Amino acid sequence: MQNIIGIINNFQVYIIAALFVLVVILLIMVITAFKSLNRLEGRYRKFMRGVDNKNLEELITGYLDKVDKVEKNSDDMKEIYKELDTRLKGCIQKVSVVRYRAFEDVGSDLSFSISLLDENNDGVIITGIYGRNESTTYAKPVDRGISRYDLSEEEKQVLQNSINKV
Repeated sequence: MQNIIGIINNFQVYIIAALFVLVVILLIMVITAFKSLNRLEGRYRKFMRGVDNKNLEELITGYLDKVDKVEKNSDDMKEIYKELDTRLKGCIQKVSVVRYRAFEDVGSDLSFSISLLDENNDGVIITGIYGRNESTTYAKPVDRGISRYDLSEEEKQVLQNSINKV
């Protein structure tokens, strides 16, 4: 026991220096830990701002409910869009008009042919023939770009013009 006390007395200065260095290292580690804790606390406060005494689970559940509601609204909008797209395909989308002189004795291009087609090239060709003594208007149905009635050159031209429109 005397030997141990003697060794400690001989190396007392070195032991105190080592303990001092150890205390300084521990002090630096404590300061670093406090800085990290302060940064973490700042991030936590930023994360929890506006919570108003709600716990995090309630807050996240509320946001997930909102996301589900928005997703349902999005699905509803997709269905509405599909329905409108289907209905739009049946609307008149391609129109073409040709004016011409049906008779040589009539001075101007007062006769006309107009085609009104949907996306599937279904529709009608309306033709108006203007003469000095009378005018006639008639319609010819078109199914998939083809009429079951004979078409004049002007009607063929107006039909082809409409079909070529995109």
